[in-house]
Amino acid sequence: MKYVVLLGDGMADWAVESLGGKTPLAHAKTPHMDRIAREGTLGLIDTVPKGMKPGSDVAILSVLGYDPAVCYTGRGPLEAASMGVHLDPGDLAFRCNLVALGDGADPVMEDFTAGHITSEEAREIILDLDRNMGTAALKFYPGVGYRHLLVWKGGGPEVETTPPHDITGQATAGYLPKGKGAEAVLGVMLRSREVLKGHPVNRKRDGAGKKQATSIWLWGQGGKPAMEPLSKKYGLSGGMISAVDLLNGLGVYAGLEILKVPGATGYIDTNYAGKAEKVLEALGEKDFVFVHVEAPDEMGHEGNLDGKVKAIEDFDEKVVGTVLKGIGRFGDYRVLVLSDHPTPIAKRPTRRSQAPLPSCVRGRKTTCRAPRDTARKRPAGGALSCPRDAA
Repeated sequence: MKYVVLLGDGMADWAVESLGGKTPLAHAKTPHMDRIAREGTLGLIDTVPKGMKPGSDVAILSVLGYDPAVCYTGRGPLEAASMGVHLDPGDLAFRCNLVALGDGADPVMEDFTAGHITSEEAREIILDLDRNMGTAALKFYPGVGYRHLLVWKGGGPEVETTPPHDITGQATAGYLPKGKGAEAVLGVMLRSREVLKGHPVNRKRDGAGKKQATSIWLWGQGGKPAMEPLSKKYGLSGGMISAVDLLNGLGVYAGLEILKVPGATGYIDTNYAGKAEKVLEALGEKDFVFVHVEAPDEMGHEGNLDGKVKAIEDFDEKVVGTVLKGIGRFGDYRVLVLSDHPTPIAKRPTRRSQAPLPSCVRGRKTTCRAPRDTARKRPAGGALSCPRDAA
């Protein structure tokens, strides 16, 4: 049996008035997801345990079969694993965004992506931050786009932090770090502004009419989690396909091979078809492949309705459609399509929300031990061949 999970990050949503009261997912043209829903099993799932904040880190742990309440420690250490950064006991890994803040004593979070700064530009900035601010206790690591890492060695502060994408367009004073050691964390964030002020990368971006990276924003901190690999937990060999460090870090801890796809960007211009083709290539050797597409989530955070609809349609056509077209050659299979959490277009600033999510699974089983008089067949192309196959 081959298993594939196709996850559109933040694809779920609330009804939008301009779409006639439909959600972007209901409005979008999605013939391949419609087929899975029509011929397979459709339902609602909860991915975020009560009392935990909705986000891809927590939600995708659930999708992979883990209990976030037991093994979740924070987003930072998951991204550290993807980047090959070793964490010792007591170390804290912070997600380190490059952001664009407004002026003044209480600046507004203008853009949590620093104008979707490129990985090349960001790498130059992060390495300069490490040269100017790094110590034996503090180490900066460049990541992808605006997403980076700060490791606080040997027992960091115990603070409460806020994701910057939750406060787009808002004054930041009420969302600064709180708790034991908060002053130290805030001090690092404030010092970063001095390094970034007039930085060569920012001067070039300003000259090109692009937003500047004016500060770092630290959040999502945690220590190294304890997770049993899926190979031991379920006896599966598997792979993870994603453009973002968070998912690849989850894959590392889950014992999945990280499968790289050229042109995978974590944005709306990602290589959708390349991800699907990598699935079909990997299934020749592996039992299970998890595919993550970030684009719908990014469009939700931007409040870009047309962009979110397009991201969903591209996900359906180029990822879901390609996988469905090619997976039949492997024999028995299950394909699960879902979102991890809603990222509502209608809320500005957007906040990831907690709600039951639509999911659908379609499969084929070529052998069936059910008695002949109870066996049943789906219509052509539907491929569920016996009563229990809908499970």
